[in-house]
Amino acid sequence: MQAVMETYKRLGIAPTGGEGSWLFDSEGNRYLDFIGGIATNSLGHGHPDLVKAIQEQAGKLIHCSNLYEIPLQAEVAGMLTGATDFDRVFFCNSGAESVEAAIKLSRKHANDTYGPKKHEILTFSKSFHGRTYGGLTATAQPALQDGFGPMLPGMVHAPFGDLEAAEALVGPQTAAVLVEPIQGEGGVNEPPEGFLRGLRGLCDEHGALLIFDEVQTGAGRTGHLYAYQGVGVVPDVLTSAKGLGGGFPVGAMMVKEEYAALGPGNHGSTFGGNPLAMAAIKAVLGVVNDPAFLEEVRFKGAVLKNALEKLAEQVPGAEVRGEGLLLGFDFGDAGLAGEVFEHCLDRGVLVNLVGGTTIRMAPPLTVSRTEVRAALDTFR
Repeated sequence: MQAVMETYKRLGIAPTGGEGSWLFDSEGNRYLDFIGGIATNSLGHGHPDLVKAIQEQAGKLIHCSNLYEIPLQAEVAGMLTGATDFDRVFFCNSGAESVEAAIKLSRKHANDTYGPKKHEILTFSKSFHGRTYGGLTATAQPALQDGFGPMLPGMVHAPFGDLEAAEALVGPQTAAVLVEPIQGEGGVNEPPEGFLRGLRGLCDEHGALLIFDEVQTGAGRTGHLYAYQGVGVVPDVLTSAKGLGGGFPVGAMMVKEEYAALGPGNHGSTFGGNPLAMAAIKAVLGVVNDPAFLEEVRFKGAVLKNALEKLAEQVPGAEVRGEGLLLGFDFGDAGLAGEVFEHCLDRGVLVNLVGGTTIRMAPPLTVSRTEVRAALDTFR
């Protein structure tokens, strides 16, 4: 690893293979993957439908420029719009790229509709929207921005969950409000009741677009294809990635027709929407976008959350947050959270720490009920 730039603090394991919810290394050790590539391996490892789709498409056509029609791209876009409240899809290669596209789109729409003074974007504390400059500026975490200044102008931040603070910052200058329905990297933080609906009202009042960053919560993670469908608040723009490709690098920005402000020359992506990526998304949606599958995700998530909440009763100040199979156990103590993380790692259960005191769990959506119980036994 000496030639690899160390942008991650890597753990002392080196997986060489995987099957289902399990990872294996060259020494024969097995690990129960309860973080799923950070909510990315939605179908686990080596899922036959995903493997077959990628293999077959690789033998036909891997890449074709967006200068030409890509039939599979049109088919997958139709699958997404048919399953959501959106009309247009821009494909890219990552969550950060999907957020950048949403930022550009919201400002272009505001500029074309109201003029250049309407350009501000409101985001929230403890958010995470990627590491490119637009996403990093939107990410209201100074520690992640340190050393990379100046940030882009025109972004303001309010405390997550504080509707009054948001009201004070939204006005005629606001082009968009960008929010995660459940914050992932910030600690698996859920908004208080009425917060997202309140943001919807603010955007409607001031002619701003409501953008949901569903990079982590999307593709079935919360037990709905997208989390907004579970909370009943429909955004104007939605960003998706991670689990949408099941481990293959993909990204998508979805938007309602009346706000689809990007046209030829405004934005693009060399690799976005390539046939291989589209084959991966099609395979994932073929499994995940099934009412019975999503119901099972909700059931397993409820079993896991209920068990964790019982454990939290034994830890002063502890709290469990999240929905479906995106859950966080907040110990309220960084030292204790670190000890439990190491305990899980030593026993072959992979989770990760977010927000300093919270252990995040985001296993494959295909995780079995038996594997959920095994992870709980280790966590106890």
